[in-house]
Amino acid sequence: MKHISILVPRGRCSLVNLEGTYQILQEVNGFCAAMGKPPLFEVQLVGIASQVSQRSGMFTIRPEVLIEEVLQTDLIIIPALHGEQEVALTLNEEFAPWIVQHYQKGAEVATYCTGAFFLASTGLLDGKQCATHWKMAAEFRQMFPQVQLVDDKIMTEQDRLYTSGGAYSYLNLLLHLVEKHAGRDMAILAAKVFMVDINRSSQSPFIIFQGQKAHDDAQVKNAQEYIEQNFSAKITIEHLADLIAVGRRSLERRFKKATSNTVNEYIQRVKVEAAKKSLEMNRKNISEVMYEVGYTDLKAFRNIFKKITGLSPADYRSRYNKEAVA
Repeated sequence: MKHISILVPRGRCSLVNLEGTYQILQEVNGFCAAMGKPPLFEVQLVGIASQVSQRSGMFTIRPEVLIEEVLQTDLIIIPALHGEQEVALTLNEEFAPWIVQHYQKGAEVATYCTGAFFLASTGLLDGKQCATHWKMAAEFRQMFPQVQLVDDKIMTEQDRLYTSGGAYSYLNLLLHLVEKHAGRDMAILAAKVFMVDINRSSQSPFIIFQGQKAHDDAQVKNAQEYIEQNFSAKITIEHLADLIAVGRRSLERRFKKATSNTVNEYIQRVKVEAAKKSLEMNRKNISEVMYEVGYTDLKAFRNIFKKITGLSPADYRSRYNKEAVA
């Protein structure tokens, strides 16, 4: 039987992550009992305080054990930590050496959503791939440049370390862990009982591109704003460089440093975001939407749209347009 430690951090954390994980793993034990088999998991809420207040005192969580009482564990699960991440890391810094110690003893470590910030702070993710909520990608890259963030993925797995994308995508990582430790049949059963899409691999369809402006380069911001206001026009790097009075090479270098995108990637993402909104809200056909956002080649538009969102324009409209769904 594998021992699972679900961490209960100080400060604000995801109650859904805690309860959902506990419930599903215990339900798997219930499946085993119904089949005449012994339980697979010993699941415990593990804390650094005897009780933790959540939602301004609306909820109180009482961990079953404190970290010093856990001498051996097989899997550590870190829920999403909300609010300012640097504050959350400081509030929970006592967890860090405990996590590292048990990882070095052979334990696996999994994080949900912004829990990746805490795992990254231990140094265990250095040089490795990592997923987190797409909204937090820029902040994560700034705080942990040594980690290979892949903000389009639902989950990553490398060297006994697991990370997942934003919000309820934790369910996909949890089912992956169930499959690994209890088998594919048990994971499928859990997916059906809890009605979770077991095979999602990308959070790209959910990403809302809002522009990466959390930087101090005023000229790059001017270029970004021009792109966002003129996305339907043909925009060249040379034209942008002339507009903000910098050389092309300087613009390309500074733009990439400030936004983590090349100029052309940024233009594509702005156009595709506009196309997504059009596909969600109206009944225009794909060609009309394509021309509206400044593309003239249908094949190229489809390829770029799918590269960024993980879906074709038609599939995206079928999923998110109310009339199409009806």
